[in-house]
Amino acid sequence: MPPTLASLVHHSALKLTVRAGEDRLDVPVRWAHVSELADPVPYMEGGELLLITALKLDAEDPEAMRRYVRRLAGAGVVGLGFAVGVNYEETPKALVDAADAEGLPLLEVPRRTPFLAISKAVSAAIAADQYRAVTAGFAAQRELTRQAQSGGPEGLLAALASQVDGWAALYDASGAVVATAPEWAGRRAARLTGDVQKLRDRPAPASSVVGGPENEDRVELHTIGTGRRPRAALAVGTAAAPGTAERYAVHSAIALLTLTTERSRSLQAAEQRVGAAVLRMLLAGEPDHARAVAGDLYGELLDAPFRMLVAERVPVSASAALARAEARKGAAPVERPSAAALAAADTGDPLAVLADVVESAAARAGEAVLVVPEGERLVVLAADGGAAAAACGEYAAALETARAGIREKVPHGEEGELVVGLSAPAGPIAASAAYKQAEQALSVARRRGRVLVEHERMAAGSVLPLLADDAVRAFADGMLRPLYEHDATGRGDLVASLRAWLSKHGQWDAAAADLGVHRHTLRYRMRRVEEILGRSLDDPDVRMELWLALKTASAE
Repeated sequence: MPPTLASLVHHSALKLTVRAGEDRLDVPVRWAHVSELADPVPYMEGGELLLITALKLDAEDPEAMRRYVRRLAGAGVVGLGFAVGVNYEETPKALVDAADAEGLPLLEVPRRTPFLAISKAVSAAIAADQYRAVTAGFAAQRELTRQAQSGGPEGLLAALASQVDGWAALYDASGAVVATAPEWAGRRAARLTGDVQKLRDRPAPASSVVGGPENEDRVELHTIGTGRRPRAALAVGTAAAPGTAERYAVHSAIALLTLTTERSRSLQAAEQRVGAAVLRMLLAGEPDHARAVAGDLYGELLDAPFRMLVAERVPVSASAALARAEARKGAAPVERPSAAALAAADTGDPLAVLADVVESAAARAGEAVLVVPEGERLVVLAADGGAAAAACGEYAAALETARAGIREKVPHGEEGELVVGLSAPAGPIAASAAYKQAEQALSVARRRGRVLVEHERMAAGSVLPLLADDAVRAFADGMLRPLYEHDATGRGDLVASLRAWLSKHGQWDAAAADLGVHRHTLRYRMRRVEEILGRSLDDPDVRMELWLALKTASAE
């Protein structure tokens, strides 16, 4: 404990007597300062015991003393020591009354006690308190290190919570709670997820304080990791601001967690190399070799259906243009994104963010996930129906909402936006086919300006939306233009006749009935189509191209 006025009064060598403010002697003393200035306030920082002899004061003037004492109290001076037997034989009543009125402790200093003795006593007590704090801090550091080695992060958090007489929580890179100590702190920690997400967007290392006297507790948040993006975050909840010893414990915990995180990154890099080898074997059609290499690390992932995910960056400008083109086609208006969706619109490397999301989800669920960076791409094998695949979908949906809702207001990183293709469920034997499915879905996502496209949904829908790009429109326009030019002269309706004939699979009577013309008239028109285009309608490829051109033209 730091020195207090009470500890100085009880100091047997000082012989101090309390003349006012007896009920405020438990206030800590930051320093003892001697000043005979009529106004020492400009030189006070707060927390001082001011020692005076009233050399330049009229200590018997009640009004002067009221002004003097009021200014000292307002400046944060915690006590006033008045030396008797120097300028005054006893403490003046005006000074005592003024101190009583302001509630400022007034200590009478006997002549035989020099001010230097009081200053030494305060300095020695402060030094002793700091020594105790440093000693306690080193002891806490040893205990935290021991717990980190034997009990991992959970043991470290438990030791830290005990040291600060509060609670502690560890969050992963996505802001999700990984562990808490004690267990009852789980709910409090979960309520801070939004604050942790805000903290991770600041340059590392970053920290902030949330809560305060009006709330349950005061919580400090600290990022963990040495890279540009924090790998984790630590929350420490206490009833009041931590003291020196508690501060040592918190900083020791941050250092130990950072070392653990960096070591985990090295192990993760090694795991990625193994994962890349497993992926190469799967794509080469060697599932047995892949299983042998995967071992316990990825073996369970290959024992059940998995999904292949391929992600890459696209330039912001291109994706924004595609999104605006989709919007011009009459897409439904998107509601204003939620705060969570905006938080998901991360300004960092989108592939790194996606890797963090799926790995964190898999770690929390205790499932295996294979993440392999491939230059500007990221390939992921995740269990079908598992937490990692679900987290990818949720993250993509949040990005979709944020970027479609207020695209112009969401800041984007220089790396660009994220596009993801997801395969149908597959097994080790069909890994190569799953990879192709993911690439096909990725291509569609890129063309449509979407964040995520699933291959299964592509198969369940129509092929026509896949043709909605400028190259296909140009092809359709060039193929049909001669027919449109002919119809514009008023000499027939070749385009409508061709559409009706193709829709009826070349059945003359049915197509003629739809058009309301004689079948001989329809036959004449189809011959004119062949003459104008220079192509035979007996060729199935020609019929297919014409049908797709007509569908593309009608979709514009």
